[in-house]
Amino acid sequence: MSRKKITALCIAGLLTLFSAGCSTGVFQSNNNPTIKAAPNSDYVKAFEAMHLGILFDFELYVPDADKRWVNLWVERYHMGELDPEPLTHLSYGSQPSDKSEGPLGFGLINPNTEDPLIFLYAPGVSIIPSSIEEKLQAEAGVASTWDYAISEDKAKNVELGETVLLAAYRQSSNGSISGFNFENEEDLEQMVKKHTTVLLLKMKIEEDIE
Repeated sequence: MSRKKITALCIAGLLTLFSAGCSTGVFQSNNNPTIKAAPNSDYVKAFEAMHLGILFDFELYVPDADKRWVNLWVERYHMGELDPEPLTHLSYGSQPSDKSEGPLGFGLINPNTEDPLIFLYAPGVSIIPSSIEEKLQAEAGVASTWDYAISEDKAKNVELGETVLLAAYRQSSNGSISGFNFENEEDLEQMVKKHTTVLLLKMKIEEDIE
């Protein structure tokens, strides 16, 4: 069996686990949607063990899930310019239960090759990895880094209608990578201007209008 087929089977198995989710019980006493980073989760460890690439994993809790809609998407900036459409997006809601909780995240497979793949997942739903050829650089000398934009130590309350930055991946063709404060709008503007390519994972939770 080829490496490509083995990788595809591994990803399919992981997506099944991701979309199945699990009840953590961490946020159940909170009346607001909450999210926290989970960089040391079993999902991340499995992804890294198979050398697939980068996985941003989070724990999401949504009360009144039968009345709310979750939107998750990835924006790309290239040379400071925002693409007109997201690289990928995932929307779900009107859950059969009044509470939804479990893993939510963004996977970037083989980011430093000529055929990088991207996917999203959330409790009960996932998107099959899709190719983003020519959206990332694979040339020698290109530096890259990635960061969570929210804490793993404290759950963040999410206001309905609020756009939340969850994570960032960035590349620089000059080999220089700088640190930035993700809570500062001026820093974010400088980040997309100073790096060749920037991917931003964002989320918004809204009331279901139907």
